[in-house]
Amino acid sequence: MIFLDTNIFLRHLVDAASPGEFALQELATRLFEAVERGDETVTSTEVVIHEVCYLLFSKRHYGVSAAEIAAMVSSILSLPGFKLPKGEKQIYLDALELFAANPQLEFSDSVIAVRAHRLGIPLATFDRVLLKLPIVTPWQPTDNGQT
Repeated sequence: MIFLDTNIFLRHLVDAASPGEFALQELATRLFEAVERGDETVTSTEVVIHEVCYLLFSKRHYGVSAAEIAAMVSSILSLPGFKLPKGEKQIYLDALELFAANPQLEFSDSVIAVRAHRLGIPLATFDRVLLKLPIVTPWQPTDNGQT
């Protein structure tokens, strides 16, 4: 099993801008091809997946649309050799779908909404965009000031 950092995803997903980046892109792409064939198994974390989405979406870095990001990252997460703890892969795939449909959200907000929804619990937030999502049950404080 190999643990993937953000830069491995980015080198695979973003066109190389220099010969040095091209060599890294080839290495990352070969790794993902092996994961696709099932010859290698890889894993990562929510933090890395968030960072990938954030950097791809950022106008300062790559400026990729939410829909394109969702398609790219979903295809990687769906590879046969990409392993995550039970239930986590579906959370990220659902969050990517929510992110693509609501690009005003950040991917991290999408994960928060999906996690609260799957747990069947209200979400305490002041984020108006999150509160408008149909999958979110807003937390309501009691009148006596207790939670």
